[in-house]
Amino acid sequence: MDMTTISQPVEHAELDRMIGELGVGARAWAITSLYDREALLLHVHESVRRHAAEWAETAIRIKGTPPSVAGEEWLAGPYVTMTALTEMARTLAALASGGNPLDGIPVTQAPGGRIALQVVPHGRQQKVLLNGYTGEIWMPPGVGIDAARATAGLGARHLDENGGVGLVLGAGNATLIGPLDALYELVAFNRASVLKLNPTFTELLPVYQKAFAPLISRDLLRIINGDIETGTYVTHHPDISHVHITGSEATHDAIVWGTGPEAQHRRANRDPLLTTPITSELGGVSPIIVVPGKWSKADIAYQARQVATQKLHNSGHNCIASQTLILSSSWPQREQFLDAIRAVFDTLPPRDTWYPGSERKMAHAEHAYPAAERHSGRLLIKVDDAASDDLFRTEYFSPVLGYTMIPGTGASYLRAAVRFANERLVGTLGAGVIVAPRDRKKMGAAFDAAIADLRYGAIGINCWSATAYLSPVMTWGAYPGNTIDHVGSGIGVVHNTRLLANTERSVIRGPFRPFPRSWFGGEASMSPEPPYLVTAKANTSAAKALTDYAARPGWGSLPAVFKAMLFP
Repeated sequence: MDMTTISQPVEHAELDRMIGELGVGARAWAITSLYDREALLLHVHESVRRHAAEWAETAIRIKGTPPSVAGEEWLAGPYVTMTALTEMARTLAALASGGNPLDGIPVTQAPGGRIALQVVPHGRQQKVLLNGYTGEIWMPPGVGIDAARATAGLGARHLDENGGVGLVLGAGNATLIGPLDALYELVAFNRASVLKLNPTFTELLPVYQKAFAPLISRDLLRIINGDIETGTYVTHHPDISHVHITGSEATHDAIVWGTGPEAQHRRANRDPLLTTPITSELGGVSPIIVVPGKWSKADIAYQARQVATQKLHNSGHNCIASQTLILSSSWPQREQFLDAIRAVFDTLPPRDTWYPGSERKMAHAEHAYPAAERHSGRLLIKVDDAASDDLFRTEYFSPVLGYTMIPGTGASYLRAAVRFANERLVGTLGAGVIVAPRDRKKMGAAFDAAIADLRYGAIGINCWSATAYLSPVMTWGAYPGNTIDHVGSGIGVVHNTRLLANTERSVIRGPFRPFPRSWFGGEASMSPEPPYLVTAKANTSAAKALTDYAARPGWGSLPAVFKAMLFP
């Protein structure tokens, strides 16, 4: 295929030709050996490595990302993509040699008759690089290790299975989403893809075409720009067997049911406009539950930086951006903590809200909450019983953070906060819990039971739930159970480089304190402050070093990572 940029809109004849070529590619992939699939992924990895800098720099230019946080575009772009390619290739190699993707993975019991598969860290290098962090994939109640092993590998277990041609409707906020979703479709379901870019990333088309040239040349991927009519034509094309979208619930419903009176009529008659199977990742209102305890000034300052990052990363334009901070009204340090968050909001350099529609959503929030605090262009909103609950029901997708309070301490408070998140907040994509080691220990099994009751697809304990997104071995998607009628935060998962079937959630744990304070507080962690924090001096230097490590993983690349983290 010609590697030049395709103009908008794309002619129907050209789209037909692309889909036909992808059909040929999908049939060829179905009879490709696992060894050859592994080799192709490693070839793609090398291609992404060669174009990683251009990828990140183009994203920085598109978004106007400030130099102090330019590392965001390295991590949420080529770094995660190369990491995923390496891990997918390892999974295929394990299957090719007669092994299982779960070989060597520790298995523990989780509450409610579940098993937890500890996929992070895996291997000695990860234990050094991610010291103090663990990541588990939980299976649903009653699913044992034998059942998990029997299905691990998904489509890679079934050579000769042809998944046909799918459409991936890419998101417009993070540059890795579309390409990584297309990769998952290929490896997990033997499906070639048309990747339609969001208009915000039009300029990235030639970069993607170079980075993913090995897939394009094998007729396994086509990447296009295009207007709404282009997307509609491909979505309803008779040779498209599956659609995957990352976006909003409203966009999903418009695709599946139509809009206006037509949508109402179709819903009433169970007659969807789109009959092709569709999976999705659609965001929501993500909570951070803060368990009250006796924190030092350093603890308060550090956790304030964590909360600010979970809201302000990418200027708040993340489906997993935390929007509702749940605090205990019984916590004596509550106002001190809120003041620390205000201080971070105030002292960070101004940053544009670059995503289309952001200003309108912020205006909507201010209209719903006239008493909203403004802090250097960021909103902090108190939501009590006398206020609107709009913040609990509307994903603002912009730098808007709300906080609410419920009474209690310890396990009883945590249970109430979990119940509040489950019942009052829209969406089930991700949630966070902040808890000091001493308070967690006091709760014992009640803490684990509360986590099991928290119905979210990714849960971060003392770290942002998006940490699971940066670790592509973890599953990423809404808590299971949604349907096209009530899609919520979406249907299905992505990433999942071990190719596990029918998972329930990912749970990732980090240290409450960074090193060296972690040791003084009884945590065996040597991790410094995460470089993805919006306040981190090492934000960009560490992200570049991590990308270099993902390009050529090995012991020899680790010293540069730690040097960049500690001496930016």
